Amino acid sequence: MTSTLTSSPPVRAASGRRRPVTPAMCACVLVAQSLVAAMNLAIPKIAASGLHPSAAQLLWIVDTYVLVFAGLLIPAGALGDRFGRKGVLLTGLGVFAAGTLLCALANGIPVLLAGRAVSGAGAALLVPATMSVLLHAAPPGRTAGAVAAWSTAVGVGGMAGNAGGALILQYLPWQALFCAYVPLALALLAWVAAVAPRVPRQTAVLDLPGSALLVLGATALLFGIIEGPGLGWTSAAVTGSFALAVVLFAVFVRHGLRAAHPVLDPRLFRIPRLRAGTAGIALTFFGMFALFYVNAQFLQYVKGYSPLQTGCAIVPLALGMVAVTRYGMRWARRAGEARAVGGGLVLIAAGLLLLSTADAGTPYVRYLAFLLVMSVGAGLAMPTLSHAIVASVPARRSGMGSGLQGAARELGAALGIAVVGTVLSVRFAAGTGHGAGTVSAFTDATALGYRIAAGVVLVVGGAVVAGLRTRARSAPAGD
Repeated sequence: MTSTLTSSPPVRAASGRRRPVTPAMCACVLVAQSLVAAMNLAIPKIAASGLHPSAAQLLWIVDTYVLVFAGLLIPAGALGDRFGRKGVLLTGLGVFAAGTLLCALANGIPVLLAGRAVSGAGAALLVPATMSVLLHAAPPGRTAGAVAAWSTAVGVGGMAGNAGGALILQYLPWQALFCAYVPLALALLAWVAAVAPRVPRQTAVLDLPGSALLVLGATALLFGIIEGPGLGWTSAAVTGSFALAVVLFAVFVRHGLRAAHPVLDPRLFRIPRLRAGTAGIALTFFGMFALFYVNAQFLQYVKGYSPLQTGCAIVPLALGMVAVTRYGMRWARRAGEARAVGGGLVLIAAGLLLLSTADAGTPYVRYLAFLLVMSVGAGLAMPTLSHAIVASVPARRSGMGSGLQGAARELGAALGIAVVGTVLSVRFAAGTGHGAGTVSAFTDATALGYRIAAGVVLVVGGAVVAGLRTRARSAPAGD
């Protein structure tokens, strides 16, 4: 996505309109992120509902939103450049509301999946537009504070989704969760229409073929991972989907090298720091969303918690993350990016391994300590990784860098859910098939899922740290 201004330099919003813009933009992105976390809490109720979803279908119900969200983030930014950020933001909120309404009215799995896809498309439209509107409206010298507030809203979205979703699911059926988002999105639409300034349009070329290749490649990869246990890992459908994913990603790279305005320029990945930052962001969200998917089910199935107790039980994770994030960059400046990120990823892996030891008799205080280990790790790693991406991208490609970070975040989350969810379903089926009790089999499956996720974080994390060290050795003094 390459953009150049076609009008006069942007004029800042009037001072009377400055103050409401930041909370409005933060509220929009918070709502979009909260639906990911809230959905994990609803899985037990959906599994027991009249829809009778299979284990694979449950994974698709969670991942469809994240997959569409991730795949459309970068082209959605170009749409905002071309047709106006405020208009695209309002459209995104309307599409998001329509998608959640479709989910609430779903009487079958296909309709529910369609609603999740529409919701994800709406989220993709609104998230990059919120950042653009926010930067335009921020008073001179206060841009950093506005961006910090926006970033905090992304993190707090998970906590809000857990707390709000838990309250709804404690007393109402799963459909009520989606119903609640409809008036919320419409209220935000009215708020944004009233306070958001119009941002001058830019010329932007939409790379529709590149966007389609990215989404289709990721879908083929996830299909193989999710459907492998049911169809057989050596079945034609599964092996074919993995092969198709390789082909589509190869064509995506080739297209990106040849296109005048690619959705993502593969040449950016020649920069070691950018490669490491992108992989690190994806890896961090892989580990965190592996936790989110398993945790909601573990606490309800194994510990016997209600939805409200489950949602409240994980809130300290987000609080700890927000508290530590402010110190992550300070440590990175003193100790170096590689040490800060390496320490954070090791703590995430350690937290997953500690959680793998939990069972029905584990006291909540000990379980909370395990969660906080992961929380500290994520808080240390994420700001440094985000800065590594932003600082590595040339100024003229800043929009692409922002979109790349968002796409890596959501694709990492989708893979974490798919991989750990697949391990969970396979191991649980094997355990119950050999006569183990339901709670015992689920506990064993949870432990294996956490250990595999921890292994992935450690192995890939080593490559991330190596990439950051390469940058540190090659950087000139004072960089």
